[in-house]
Amino acid sequence: MSKSLYTIEYLLNNVSPAVLWNSIGNPLGLSEWFADGVTVNGNEYTFSWEKYEQTAFLQQTKQNQFIRFQWEEDEGTDYYFELQIIIVPLTADVILMITDFAEESEKDDAILLWNKQIDELKRKTGM
Repeated sequence: MSKSLYTIEYLLNNVSPAVLWNSIGNPLGLSEWFADGVTVNGNEYTFSWEKYEQTAFLQQTKQNQFIRFQWEEDEGTDYYFELQIIIVPLTADVILMITDFAEESEKDDAILLWNKQIDELKRKTGM
């Protein structure tokens, strides 16, 4: 089955872009909310949750702006997931935009999982 692109935007109040970047742009930050553990070997990131591990490859990153990964199972496709920091010019609001791919039948569950993960990010960082 093919996957389709979707995006979710989370308005994060009272957070500086630098603090948010520390939470999404490095393994220690990711291990505080995205996974139980994160190990890095070059551009290969291994995310672990309890008894489950999944490998992703770092595709692109621009410090303080975005980080893009591709799951190992999606290698050779155009599928990826990206965490991007957007600062609204007029209000200086900080938005975390998630771009991901999911099969149509799994899209709602994927969004619920992201919502849960972002709630954890907010809780752990006091956002």
